[in-house]
Amino acid sequence: MAVEGGNSRKGKHLFKKNCKSCHDTGGEGGALTPLTKTMGQWDRFFEKQDHPGDLFKSMSEKDLKDINQFLYDHAADSPSPETCG
Repeated sequence: MAVEGGNSRKGKHLFKKNCKSCHDTGGEGGALTPLTKTMGQWDRFFEKQDHPGDLFKSMSEKDLKDINQFLYDHAADSPSPETCG
């Protein structure tokens, strides 16, 4: 179940810009990279939009799809897993 309509390249940029500050090692949200979850787990997370706080509410649907696509494409069980270095 892959996300449709997302741009992985843009998603990586958006993840670094909007997410990494809280989800870096030692950040208040805990370390989080694409490798943290499987492809299916990332899709379920974005389907539920279960992010604490208002970040998801303040982002466009397109930006969320792009971030989801990046995380999905590089998840632990994907053909090309990676961190967000």
